Amino acid sequence: MSAIIGITSGTERRSVDAPISFVPNAYIQAILESGGVPVLIPALLSDVGWKTIYSHVDGILFSGGGDIDVGLFAGSPHPAVHSVDLSRDALELSLLRAVAERGKPFMGICRGCQVMNVGLGGTLYTHLPEQLPGALEHDQAEEGHGSPSHQVQIESGSILSEILQATAIRVNSHHHQGIRALGAGLRVAARAPDGLVEALELPDHPFGLAVQWHPERLPHEPHATRLFSRFVEAAAEYRERAVPGWSK
Repeated sequence: MSAIIGITSGTERRSVDAPISFVPNAYIQAILESGGVPVLIPALLSDVGWKTIYSHVDGILFSGGGDIDVGLFAGSPHPAVHSVDLSRDALELSLLRAVAERGKPFMGICRGCQVMNVGLGGTLYTHLPEQLPGALEHDQAEEGHGSPSHQVQIESGSILSEILQATAIRVNSHHHQGIRALGAGLRVAARAPDGLVEALELPDHPFGLAVQWHPERLPHEPHATRLFSRFVEAAAEYRERAVPGWSK
C-alpha cells in the first residue's frame, strides 16, 4: 500500500446555484508520480469530518488558492484581497496546527506556505507591491505558471537545501501576498532577490516544509520532483512507524 496524502481543496462558484470543490489536477498528478495516493479534503468538512480524514492519511498537502482572511493575521483590508473562503481558512488552520503538533508530514504550496505561517502565529504582507519596498513582480501571469520567473536563494544548512541539493533555483510565482513576521518555531529556508521569504520549514519535525512557488506546475524541473518525492517518502516512513510491516 502506498502512502495516502490528503490534499486540501478550494471552493469556487462556477454558476449562481452550483458551487464546486476543486483541486487543480497538477497537485494530484504530482502526488501520483511520486508514488502517493491522493485524497481530497473539502473545505466544507466539519471538525468531525476533517479529523476522520486526518486519522487515515499519512501526510497533508496544503494546496494553493485564494487569500486568507486578513482578520486572522491582523492584516489591513485591501481591494486586491480576493477569493477569501472562511470555511477553508478554519479547516486548514486547524489541520496545520494538528500536523505541526503531532508530527505528521506536511507540505504547503503558495497559499499553503502562508497558512503554515499564519497557523503558527505569523503575519503576511497584505499586498506586496505596496508594502515591500523594491518588491519583484510576484504575481506571474496565468499562462506563465509553467515557467520559472525568478531565482530563489536556498538557505545553507536548511532541510530544503538537503532535499534539493542546490544553493539557488529558478521558480514560478503567482501570489500578491507573502510572509512578513515568522510564526513560532519556523525557520526561513529560501528567499527571493527582493528579500521576501520563499520557503519555510519546521525544524525537528519529520517533514514540515512549505514553498511560496508552485512546484506542481514545474514537473520537468528536478527540484520540483525531488520535493514531492521526499514528501511522499516521509509520509510512507510515517505510515511504517504507525503500522509496522504495512508495505510487506
